[in-house]
Amino acid sequence: MDRTERFYKIDQLLGEHRVVPFSTFEEKLGVSRATIKRDLEYMRNRLNAPIVWDRERRGYCFAQAEYGASQYELPGLWFSATEIHALLTMQHLLSGLDRGGLLASHVEPLQARLMSLLDSGDGSIDEIRKRIRIVGIASRVIGLDHFSVLGSALLRRKRVQILYYVRARDEATEREVSPQRLVYYRENWYLDAWCHLRNELRSFAIDAIRRVDILETPAKNVPDKTLDSVLGAGYGIFSGRKVQWAKLRFSAQRARWVMSERWHPKQKSRLLADGRYAMELPYSDHRELVMDILRHGPDVEVLAPTSLREEVMSHLKSALEHYKK
Repeated sequence: MDRTERFYKIDQLLGEHRVVPFSTFEEKLGVSRATIKRDLEYMRNRLNAPIVWDRERRGYCFAQAEYGASQYELPGLWFSATEIHALLTMQHLLSGLDRGGLLASHVEPLQARLMSLLDSGDGSIDEIRKRIRIVGIASRVIGLDHFSVLGSALLRRKRVQILYYVRARDEATEREVSPQRLVYYRENWYLDAWCHLRNELRSFAIDAIRRVDILETPAKNVPDKTLDSVLGAGYGIFSGRKVQWAKLRFSAQRARWVMSERWHPKQKSRLLADGRYAMELPYSDHRELVMDILRHGPDVEVLAPTSLREEVMSHLKSALEHYKK
């Protein structure tokens, strides 16, 4: 009988007999006194089981008041691959928000609950971490204070004044924006907001915000449909109403990988007779799409539109110049 099975047996015994002497646990579980004590302590401290020792009846039982007020859940025998990834991803995201700010008072109990869910079955949380890895690539450090202020303004529906650093132009500009939603995308956080300077919807990288102050002016509310049509119609994090369709063709060798990838929810793709792979997908701003195309090097060709094809050619020619010296 493994540890999780013992937890269920202990729960069953306490539920059926109300008061369970230690000798009954020994008989039914078939393990040492030290192991039973560790199991009971774990269930109390990590799973929030309201187990107490009744001195008068000389046995363990559920504390009636606590049991009625606060239920607890036993862990499953094991999690599915999807559940493990979801739990570990949640734990990973929360670990970046536990140093103070808007969510500080809520993060600690959530962390504890996630740890108790993961720390079950045949292995401890340390064993699970050792056997399962989530590798974040190209994540950027954000100011937790900025994240907290933006979160507060978002919930209070207030505008914010930000000093935003535009990397492409290497300059910072003052913006008054109305926060609409926070987005976690490719290991980084973004703020979808109405920019009152540009008078349009924009997506701001939170790590590029140098300063943020909450204003008392009510935020402009943008319908979800509009947010999705403007910020979700194109490719990646870049927005725009003018959508074009890119036509790409991958080599037969690269097709073995790409045909399993989802680049866009509305992509159209097909396997060609010669083994090559054709893909069509919408975009409104070429920058992120070009980066994804370039990582496939000679195994992809842009067929259309001409402007995208020329943009990729320009990048390839510029890169080649570095190797002519």
